[in-house]
Amino acid sequence: MNQSQMSRRGFFKTTGKGTATLAALSARAPAVLAAKSPNETIGVGHIGLGVRGGTLIRQVAGSKGGEKYPGIEGAKVVAVCDVYKPHLQKGVERSNNTSVRTYVDYQELLADKSVDVVVIAVPDSWHSQMVIDAANAGKDIYIEKGWTRTVAEAKAMRAAVKKNNTIMQLGHQSREKTAGAQAAQLIKDGLIGPVTLVRTGRMENRPLGRNVWSWYGGYNEYTVPDPAQVVRDVDWKRWLGSAPERPFDMDRFWHWRCFWDYGTGVAGDMLSHEIDFVQAVLGYGIPDDCVCAGQIGLLNDGREVPDTWNTVYEYKKQGCTVTFVCSLNSREPLQPPEFRGKEATLRCDGIAQDVSTFDVFAEPSSEKYAARIGKGEIQPGKPFMKFDPAKTPPLPSHMQDFFNCVRSRKKTRCNEDEAFIEAATLILSVEAYKQERKVRWDAAKEEIV
Repeated sequence: MNQSQMSRRGFFKTTGKGTATLAALSARAPAVLAAKSPNETIGVGHIGLGVRGGTLIRQVAGSKGGEKYPGIEGAKVVAVCDVYKPHLQKGVERSNNTSVRTYVDYQELLADKSVDVVVIAVPDSWHSQMVIDAANAGKDIYIEKGWTRTVAEAKAMRAAVKKNNTIMQLGHQSREKTAGAQAAQLIKDGLIGPVTLVRTGRMENRPLGRNVWSWYGGYNEYTVPDPAQVVRDVDWKRWLGSAPERPFDMDRFWHWRCFWDYGTGVAGDMLSHEIDFVQAVLGYGIPDDCVCAGQIGLLNDGREVPDTWNTVYEYKKQGCTVTFVCSLNSREPLQPPEFRGKEATLRCDGIAQDVSTFDVFAEPSSEKYAARIGKGEIQPGKPFMKFDPAKTPPLPSHMQDFFNCVRSRKKTRCNEDEAFIEAATLILSVEAYKQERKVRWDAAKEEIV
């Protein structure tokens, strides 16, 4: 095969099982029948309408004109909840429902009988309690990553979801990428040989004072709101929840990812995205052990969590090492997911949620491709295969997959079992960093040792 983009026909001919695999995945939309019939409207309640929550409500309700966000057919935002008045108003405005109900207490939203599912986008310190409460209230759940902060919390969340037969989706949108599904099939079919090394990473670099996680209500909003007005508009005690009590703090409220009381820093945000993509492709589960080093190298802006985070995971049964490198002070070159096998390397074109295609490069010493290398069909250092997403059926969006499964009662792509893997994996890196040593996963006890 030459360096030109693979046609769908050629791709399926190469992968063998690709046709059946992708057809099965694509068939997940639309699903039919469930607790609600296809003709019944699914009532949606949104809890948390800040930066990410403000985007998720548009995915469900649709945006004006529907160019970027067409919305979910058969779903209606019936309730919104936030402890900060401007964010609550944002939810009202983006709900596309003049009769939408508003709540400050999420428990009252869960008691609303018109709410069938909840979309949760709040600080990670609230994830465990909200997931458990929503599951016990009989609501299906879409929740943002990282799933939670401790293994004990993850166990309790998984148990509540299973006990209540809850449909749950963890918000890793890279799972909707056709390139990921096809890469998984190719690797399974032996295209690149045994995978011994996977490299991932996140590189960011913004002007000082406009740093990652330092925005105010939007990913590129840096104008500081009037603190006196913010204090009047927020229910600070309710926002803190189970976190340690402290006076209102603008940095902690707006930039909560920078503090250990409310999240897990790089691990629960950037690392979780990349490692979940690796899990979606390889399916190796929780790593056997982990080492991690991090520091605040430049962003001395009051944050507690490192701006540099380097993690190494080992999967001993598979003989594979997975690395994650992160700097919030250096951007180029990027480090997209890269799967290195004995015979070839499969390299994606962007970070996990942006992956659209991949190239495959043969190893110069490959036995599998030796004949083609000898004939000049394959040149080491140049891709001999490129995936073309335009010639492959798209998968349903991550949000659409969730609503399909709400109707069908089938497992979502990133269900509670996959979410548990994500949580345990990111928590391993946090524990390795904090304990300054290699930590190990005890699979029998499901504990970090």
